[in-house]
Amino acid sequence: MSIYVGNLSYEVTQDALNAVFAEYGSVKRVQLPTDRETGRLRGFAFVEMGTEAEETAAIEALDGAEWLGRDLKVNKAKPREDRGGSFGGNRGGGGNFRNNRY
Repeated sequence: MSIYVGNLSYEVTQDALNAVFAEYGSVKRVQLPTDRETGRLRGFAFVEMGTEAEETAAIEALDGAEWLGRDLKVNKAKPREDRGGSFGGNRGGGGNFRNNRY
């Protein structure tokens, strides 16, 4: 299981995030997603701790805490939703437009 950390400053680094969470136990991994097009941080991260007890302690201590001028949103990460293989989902499909009368 991992922890979702939201409302992060765009100036945050992996090392800084690692140091904050290390106060609550062993940090296994820190992931800072970036925008595909700009390469800029997206304002959230995922942190994996050594045990569930460490994760719980970090969540309880850091959720709502102010860090780098922002109030953090910290909770258990939800599994990624399966978005399927299509782009844009169901687009409707009005059929044959030539037969529509306006």
